[in-house]
Amino acid sequence: MIRLILPLAVFLAAAMALAWAWQKRANNAGWVDVFWTFAIGAAALIGALWPLAGDSAQPARQCLVAALVALWSLRLGLHLRTRVRTRPEDARYAGFRRDWGARFQVRLFWFLQIQAFAALPLALAMLLAARTPAPFPRLADIIALALIAIALAGTAQADRQLARFVARPANAGKVCDQGLWAWSRHPNYFFEFLGWCAWPVFALDPAWAPGWVTLAAPALMYWLLVHVSGIPPLERVMLASRGEAYRAYQARTSAFFPLPPRVEDPA
Repeated sequence: MIRLILPLAVFLAAAMALAWAWQKRANNAGWVDVFWTFAIGAAALIGALWPLAGDSAQPARQCLVAALVALWSLRLGLHLRTRVRTRPEDARYAGFRRDWGARFQVRLFWFLQIQAFAALPLALAMLLAARTPAPFPRLADIIALALIAIALAGTAQADRQLARFVARPANAGKVCDQGLWAWSRHPNYFFEFLGWCAWPVFALDPAWAPGWVTLAAPALMYWLLVHVSGIPPLERVMLASRGEAYRAYQARTSAFFPLPPRVEDPA
């Protein structure tokens, strides 16, 4: 499996270079998220299914993980593609364009290469989940499958609820605090993170040391979503555009993990 890592790293770097060229031509940096999602999915599928001499992977688990990877990549990638094609440039990239000025394209290229580097442990987690040599099926496989099903359903529901809210003219300029959005300010991010927790469940086996590497994937995804490229830039934009309404929403609603809304102190 080690000999797959370098080719997959080169593939991801090339995919994000292509993403940079595409967004420059389209004048919309939101396209890079579409490429990133499809690139991870493609790299993981290659790694999961590529024949290796002496490999002890279980073919049934390989096929199951490959199907789940494809489902995740297609759902998220097509959702992002629709959003990019129907909305203005994502606020995060619009902020980079404003802050970086004339050096935007140069800095974005290297930023995307960092994203390619960050994508490698994510694709590797899926690869290792597929190639776990433990007998199939196990209870862990059923739990992992349930986690992914919940994650995909939760993300899709959060996206639908937000889309319905935004589509109503009466909600223009308001903060979506309905459904899952009443329990978390970013339920789509939470369910995306939950899905990444499934790959270690597939892969962890006391007798197979490589499986422990998969723990890096949910840890990295949590860090990216909560502390780097997810919540922080998005909330800066929301505070700038929604002001006190969003501050009140922050005060009563969990940032990430779904929790009952906090009751405001009447005093």
